Amino acid sequence: MCGALAVAAVGCGRGPPAASSQRIAAPALVPYAGITELPEALASDGTTITVGDPQAKTVVRVYEDPRCPVVAEFEATGAKAIRAETVGRQVRTEYTLASFKDARLGGDGSKRAVNALRAALDAQRFTEYHAVLVESQEEVEASGGYTTERLLNLAARVPGLRSGTFDAAVSSMKYGDFVTASQAAYQQTGDGPIGPGTPAVTIDARMVSEKIYGNLFEEELTADLLTTVRTNPVAWRLYRS
Repeated sequence: MCGALAVAAVGCGRGPPAASSQRIAAPALVPYAGITELPEALASDGTTITVGDPQAKTVVRVYEDPRCPVVAEFEATGAKAIRAETVGRQVRTEYTLASFKDARLGGDGSKRAVNALRAALDAQRFTEYHAVLVESQEEVEASGGYTTERLLNLAARVPGLRSGTFDAAVSSMKYGDFVTASQAAYQQTGDGPIGPGTPAVTIDARMVSEKIYGNLFEEELTADLLTTVRTNPVAWRLYRS
């Protein structure tokens, strides 16, 4: 986990009763066709980016800094299960984007990447662009970081994202205030004054503890955890003790 926490294997339903004694089964959810169909929005707090069915019963919040290499590892492993359940309408994913790595590594790549991700949200391409950024994280960090030019070049991999409006927002740091507010929201999370480290994950407002944090880096174990949260919330509370 990047940041303050450093732990092992890390770094930085049924309807109401019918007239008879039978119960009516809830209608099956129809999954989205893929990530390109996922609804995306900025929450009323002005910093949370929400992805997926607004009515999903399970809410997974992810705290990420784009320059954190452990974030890239998480997105390539356990986050796949979260995305699959978001597409399946079982989970709504919320993102709080941090930018503390700039102070530790130098430069302003995290800030520029967070600004660009916010601009992608305007085009309803946040999820697709986010995927491109994390997949490219290691290569980008080894070759100068998230510069404006590189962020625009990566955006060209997302059909429909590049436009005069998007390019101007990236180049001018249009969402600098969002970047600052999002970092502040990250810092207010957890017990300390500097944030929980990234990636950090809460499920239904409960932080995934150090005890099972390593599960987040195994796709199957993350899927099992989400199933437990949905079907056996008592066991989920015990997981956290």
